[in-house]
Amino acid sequence: MRYLRFFLFFLIVSCTGNTIYEKPEGLIPKDTMVALLTDMHIAVSAKQIKNKFYKKGITYMPYVFEKYNIDSTRFKSSNKYYASIIDEYDKMLLEVKNNLENKGKVLQEELAKKDSIKKSEIEKTKSVIPDKDSVQKIKEKLIKSVREE
Repeated sequence: MRYLRFFLFFLIVSCTGNTIYEKPEGLIPKDTMVALLTDMHIAVSAKQIKNKFYKKGITYMPYVFEKYNIDSTRFKSSNKYYASIIDEYDKMLLEVKNNLENKGKVLQEELAKKDSIKKSEIEKTKSVIPDKDSVQKIKEKLIKSVREE
């Protein structure tokens, strides 16, 4: 019984400790890490979409690492450090989420503008190109004028 109590006490004490890792050498700053995580989420999502060459499944992560001039090892050590500080990492991820939502809104606005431009161009071409009914009416008028002469 005594061993059981000791074991339970040891189990409870060992589970409640938070491990915060030491700052790694070359730690990525928080603001850069937020921007990096934002771009990484976009890169992962873009893998499922066809690019302009109609290719799908392309890995864009090397381009993200190149953009920020870091390697995957530096990212992993920085991410591990920030993830060990749960409250700060949660704030960072919330900021990433907000960045992604803002970029999504901007893209939706751009698509709406392009759609409105296309609609106006279609309306212009409709006014230039007559409908089938109007063409038929013109033909009938020409036939009548030719018969009357």
